[in-house]
Amino acid sequence: MSEPLDIAIHAAKEAGAFLREHFENTEALVVNEASQHDIKLELDVRSQTLITECLLGKFPDHALYGEEGLAGNHDSPWQWIVDPIDGTVNYFYGIPHYCVSIALRHEGVTQLGVIYDPSTDELWTTACGKGAFLNGRRLQVSDRGNLNEAVITVGFSKTAAAMEQGVDRFQDLCKQVRKVRIMGSAALGLAYIATGRLDAYLEGFISLWDIAAGVLMIEEAGGVVDARNLDNSPDKFSICASNGHLTLPAWD
Repeated sequence: MSEPLDIAIHAAKEAGAFLREHFENTEALVVNEASQHDIKLELDVRSQTLITECLLGKFPDHALYGEEGLAGNHDSPWQWIVDPIDGTVNYFYGIPHYCVSIALRHEGVTQLGVIYDPSTDELWTTACGKGAFLNGRRLQVSDRGNLNEAVITVGFSKTAAAMEQGVDRFQDLCKQVRKVRIMGSAALGLAYIATGRLDAYLEGFISLWDIAAGVLMIEEAGGVVDARNLDNSPDKFSICASNGHLTLPAWD
């Protein structure tokens, strides 16, 4: 996995530099699509194109599945999972909490993951069986086992049903944990759990590209993830990720 990981790191950093260059540049913030609870930017597409050129330029026989579309050979057992800007709404509003997320799967099993935060120049990397790292430092999840000491992040997604579920969960958790954070980037939330900054993440409706790299990151750092595929959406999940020491309330 050393060569694919190196290429994924290069792609993430190239995309991150591109996004950092255009951050808070209102002329560059062209909105391709907007809904009540989400925004898609032209920069999402341009970032994914840059990543695609890096990955498929080196591995032309691989497939690529990203938030902004498909590319490559989709008969290949190797599939790159790409979120070119995770935290697009944050990015659009000038909130420096967003990232690039890249994972590589082989026959459906995630082999490596890279998450890059351009604002802090923090690079998370992981490979199956090799551990998880932040800027080269090996990671371990927190050892907090009491909810009243835990800091948890919750996602509300974009559908009415998922948001109602998220509000109920938020109210329940607020009474039991030290703090609940809503930060706007699932990939960074998962990376923060792997780093020990956060203790758990819960969301009822999340996309594959948001979590593919972060799930492996947490598992390689000693945490646990329960990601349940939603029957009517093969690439949508409900997720409960944690350090593995907490007893969390019902979340589905």
